[in-house]
Amino acid sequence: MNDMSEWCLIISGAPYCYIPPNVQKADFIIACDKGYIYAQRASLKPDLVIGDFDSFRGDIPPGIDIIRTVPEKDDTDTLMALKEALKRGYKKIVITGGLGGRLDHTIANLSLTAFAAQRGAMCCVIDKDHQAFAIKNKTCRIKRGKWANVSVFSMDRESKGVTLRGLKYPLTDAVVNNMFPIGVSNEFAEDTASISVKDGMLLIILSDFDE
Repeated sequence: MNDMSEWCLIISGAPYCYIPPNVQKADFIIACDKGYIYAQRASLKPDLVIGDFDSFRGDIPPGIDIIRTVPEKDDTDTLMALKEALKRGYKKIVITGGLGGRLDHTIANLSLTAFAAQRGAMCCVIDKDHQAFAIKNKTCRIKRGKWANVSVFSMDRESKGVTLRGLKYPLTDAVVNNMFPIGVSNEFAEDTASISVKDGMLLIILSDFDE
């Protein structure tokens, strides 16, 4: 996410949460339950705290809006935060504190990138060494930067017209399905890579590991 205008930061409650300085300047900050602790540690004051408060039981000071939920619900706290961000009109959303820890919650948080893309928004889930986002029926261009690896997965049964350019292992107008991870662990061949899909949803994961 290079364009940081009018965007929302969601701080979730994974065991580890990395909040880099550039994402601390969000226009709107939502903390999810334990995410409020991470916000405090980063000296950030959320605009909104959402959660069933099973992992944070402290006090929320005046001046911060609160949405209290119950543990028995269909939406995770992070999904509720994403829905709230979309409802407020944000089309660029960063989720931190959403990777690592429980595998089921990690997968759930990665699926939120598709939830956002389906609704015309860009949602990135980040930690210190990764950035994940989804695209639907479009092209994106990615600068190499610090990233060592690029992985591309279909989030649909089939994603058609997948083309990868500027990567070590290119594809042209390919069909990628969600049962064979042909797009895993690619590498930059040029300073900027292009990833496009004509019909389908792709999950793109950038990694800062060279092994």
